[in-house]
Amino acid sequence: MAGSVAGARIGAGRPNVKDFFAGFAVALLFLTSIPASAQYPTKPIHLIVPFPAGAISDSVGRIVGQALSVRLAQPVVIDNKPGADGAIGTLAVVKSPPDGYSLLVGAPSAILGVPTLRKNAPYHPFTDFTSVTLIGRSNFLLYVHPSVPAKTLGELITYARANPEKLSYGSGNLITILATSQLARATDIKLVHVPYKGDAQVIPDLLAGRVQVLFSSTVTALTHAKEGKLRVLAALQRSSLAPEVPTMTEAGIPISLLDVIWGIYGPAKMPRDIVMRLSRELNLVLQIPDVRAQLARQGFEAEGSTPEQLAAFVKEQLDVWTRIAAETGVTLD
Repeated sequence: MAGSVAGARIGAGRPNVKDFFAGFAVALLFLTSIPASAQYPTKPIHLIVPFPAGAISDSVGRIVGQALSVRLAQPVVIDNKPGADGAIGTLAVVKSPPDGYSLLVGAPSAILGVPTLRKNAPYHPFTDFTSVTLIGRSNFLLYVHPSVPAKTLGELITYARANPEKLSYGSGNLITILATSQLARATDIKLVHVPYKGDAQVIPDLLAGRVQVLFSSTVTALTHAKEGKLRVLAALQRSSLAPEVPTMTEAGIPISLLDVIWGIYGPAKMPRDIVMRLSRELNLVLQIPDVRAQLARQGFEAEGSTPEQLAAFVKEQLDVWTRIAAETGVTLD
């Protein structure tokens, strides 16, 4: 009897192999059914900036990236990959795995300019990216060196018409080229184009008078204007940093408006739940007062969106860029 009892106890304590595998299967099913966003991120995220350090896209990327890293509890590493008007860094994101660990600070010249102005563009904004969220807008103001005898846009046009190709304009990005080309075409003036790698390289020459005209989005240029070292004549859009400056339209030169939108993008075919997680977190980041204040000091107006809204903005602006390129004949080829 004792042996029977002992045997029963030993049998009761022996693990049931079927129960073990059933429990393991349930646990595995539970783990695999957890949305990717619930586990994301598990490692550092790389935020690609397709322009050099010191550019507005670099500053914006660092401000947003630092705040996002706090919310996601993972490092957000800024990778500067400049070159080819932003195409090199942008293409690096296009070719990355669509897992949410490689994201792009999408400047308009890279997202819209390269596909519009190159015949054989290496990517297309509709098919090669996943829109995550709008992060804001910047503005471009028209500056001249004080040696130019013009205190208004009208006076600049009058002087330039009377002195064809005497004035030169610098450009550090595609928006500057398009805006200046539109101005020249609309007013029948001729300016000499001097290209630079970025606004940071143009402004010292503008201050020295080696170039005399510049469309720029940098706060540095506006600071110099407020100190009397430059003169600001007009803006593409109404500027909260310089509310007294008229827009191009208000100054009597109606041109097609480039809405300078910035966004965060990933490679095509990113998982929807990761896209929505990132969009939600970034929109919360853009509501942080200190983040908004830091961006404002860069001349940048913080603004979030849904992924769908950003995609719609891109479609709308691609039409504008295409029309302007056709009107002005500007090309990167």
